[in-house]
Amino acid sequence: MSDRYVLTLSCPDQAGIVADISGLLAAEGCNITSSDQFGDELGGCFFMRVAFTPTGKPVEETALRATIGAHAEKFGMQWALHNLARPQRVLVMVSKFDHCLMDILYRWQRGALPMELPAVVSNHMDAYQLTASYNIPFHHWPVNKENKAEQEARLLKLIDDEQIDLIVLARYMQVLSNKVCERLAGRVINIHHSFLPSFKGALPYQQAHTKGVKLIGATAHYVTADLDEGPIIEQNVARVNHAMTPDDLVATGRDVERITLAEALKLHLEHRVLLNGNKTVVFKR
Repeated sequence: MSDRYVLTLSCPDQAGIVADISGLLAAEGCNITSSDQFGDELGGCFFMRVAFTPTGKPVEETALRATIGAHAEKFGMQWALHNLARPQRVLVMVSKFDHCLMDILYRWQRGALPMELPAVVSNHMDAYQLTASYNIPFHHWPVNKENKAEQEARLLKLIDDEQIDLIVLARYMQVLSNKVCERLAGRVINIHHSFLPSFKGALPYQQAHTKGVKLIGATAHYVTADLDEGPIIEQNVARVNHAMTPDDLVATGRDVERITLAEALKLHLEHRVLLNGNKTVVFKR
């Protein structure tokens, strides 16, 4: 992993992009190990993810970035170069329900999520013992109308102090302010049940049971100022039937939520998600 890189880019679609990038990397002594691309005919944009590794001497990142920048300018590219030897630092936020946090911690400990996990933040104490069992610092910051601005300031300071790359809302039941959403744009992933906006408010699974739904699911998305309407990363569903109780629906829904959030997190950590306006381009394996 120490010498592997991923280049992601987007630009107006035009001839010669793939050839140019391939030639650039070959000239820099790099071998492409995987390449994915997509041309959005409706939007007129081109998206690409290239994984590569040096074939000889180690890459001089500063020089490589300068070279990529010069090529990107002529195509009008937005691009990012990622060194996979430097895992992203992830902050997880949770409230009372710990099923998503538990799944993330397990996958992280087993090496299935390539990241560092320096802290967990919660507005409740319910997840303290779970977090402590993994030797991760736990920050208990209760939130109410009077202290919301103060607690968000503490959050932003922690993000800066710990050099956090990504924030995961693992069933964190507080709405982030527009100011925080704007500052952290593209760096916050949330999970919610897929009933929104059909069943808003409290007890959505009970509402779904009353309506006799046949499918329940979950959506993982980037957070924006528009509540639960950010660009979608991943979605999953599970089939339910008339014999299931509201508690059965809750249990099934939580399973779907934890799996969906973990999949979205992994896709982000592997730099497989590119923003395309209000949508995403997701290069899965």
